[in-house]
Amino acid sequence: MAIEDFDATDDVAGAISAVDIADWRLRTFALYDIVRTMAATDPAEAHAWWQRERLRMFLTHPASALTEEMKADFAGLRTAPYDPGFRKYAPLSPHGAGEELNVQTGTDGIVPFVRLGTLNVPDLGTLALWRLCSYGGGLFLPFRDATAGKPGGSYGAGRYLLDTNKGAFHGVRETPAGQEFVLDFNFAYNPSCAYNEAWACPLPGPANRLEVEVPVGELYAPA
Repeated sequence: MAIEDFDATDDVAGAISAVDIADWRLRTFALYDIVRTMAATDPAEAHAWWQRERLRMFLTHPASALTEEMKADFAGLRTAPYDPGFRKYAPLSPHGAGEELNVQTGTDGIVPFVRLGTLNVPDLGTLALWRLCSYGGGLFLPFRDATAGKPGGSYGAGRYLLDTNKGAFHGVRETPAGQEFVLDFNFAYNPSCAYNEAWACPLPGPANRLEVEVPVGELYAPA
């Protein structure tokens, strides 16, 4: 597995050292650890910090999806202002549990996922939650919404919200009715292939597409 997303081509993987990849992951885990702590009292402040740190890593880290040439001309990450209305809490239902998804990658062969169930997201719809069934494991929640591919909107192929194999996780909360996942769409981010086509990324399937607009999080401005 490579850096922020699930796969890179052989050329990309060979150009980035294993130490740099490990450091990127450690920094990403630390980033989300701080985000969860800050968001418990001030989600908007946590979001502002997340934006700054993600941009800093993109521009300075050797394991960034951007090559050195790309960094010189990079205009920045387009991120919408924080909107508390898109911080959602969703229970996980067993609907669809056990469904298998096999993603073909360039360096790791077929990467298997198994569906854990369905998240019922208030006002937005339903999204399948996946478990990575190979080394590292973890939860994976991609999505595509109605802003995808539109001018001023989000990346056409979709975005990521949760990827615990890289540390991207907002936590859970306990309610009288049971456990709910924290899904703050303000922290939605683009896969690395949005910035460098040499990267290959798992994309949202039919069970991870929303009919409504999610105009928050990281948006997309083609180079």
